[in-house]
Amino acid sequence: MLIAQISDTHIKTLGKLAYQHVDTAAMLERCIAEVLRLDPQPDLIVMTGDLVDLGRPQEYAWLKTLLAPLQQPLIVIPGNHDEREAMRYAFAEGGYFPASGFLHFAIDDRYPLRIVGLDTLVPKEGRGELCAERLAWLEETLAREPGRPTLLLMHHPPFLTGIGHMDAIGLEGREAFAEIVSRHPQIELILCGHLHRSIHTLVGGRRVLTCPSPAHQVALDLRHGAPSQFRMEPPGYMLHWWNNGCLVSHAVVIGDYEGPYPFFDANGQLIE
Repeated sequence: MLIAQISDTHIKTLGKLAYQHVDTAAMLERCIAEVLRLDPQPDLIVMTGDLVDLGRPQEYAWLKTLLAPLQQPLIVIPGNHDEREAMRYAFAEGGYFPASGFLHFAIDDRYPLRIVGLDTLVPKEGRGELCAERLAWLEETLAREPGRPTLLLMHHPPFLTGIGHMDAIGLEGREAFAEIVSRHPQIELILCGHLHRSIHTLVGGRRVLTCPSPAHQVALDLRHGAPSQFRMEPPGYMLHWWNNGCLVSHAVVIGDYEGPYPFFDANGQLIE
């Protein structure tokens, strides 16, 4: 099974730029075009939050138009730029969102991996939160299927990154989250967004990855008090390959670059 992860698309209404600089719609179109050229094609697309920029219904409508060329099933979770009810309505046809409350879910019977989505959204705030209710839901949901390999989706990463301005709007409740996931070895991988960069670590003994954005990237600046800035570094997305019980992740850079060039000539000799 091949899963494409796209995150932090920040789509605005038609013709609007993010931060007066980033044409997020055009950059998502380029990302989708590259996904469509993949061989083999992904079996599933997941989007880990900040799908739109201001949470407006018109933004979700434009996003869905942009996503229309993708024929794969689509699974989405909210980020801090999303609006819960507008998102619930926009993606109701997926059938995995509950009718009310938090936008988390478990998809048990469609894929080789069980897919659990976790809602970390705090309305109108940048930070994320796992309150007692959400943590209890997660514990109960994981405990129901202890033998099923599980992929966990969430927007805010459950760890500090060293990028101070992003850590300031990070996840509250990450210590309790780490305790919960430490009790559930069936979790193969935790996929996050929010950071607009590829970062990996362990939380509670479980692997966690953040995904680059197909648009702008958060500037990598680990100095104390560094300003909140973004860069137009090469955009990207991720591919996750589930193969015989092993999940392998690839960070994919979007864009046209020289190559590919062969390592060996027609006679099988290494080209020096």
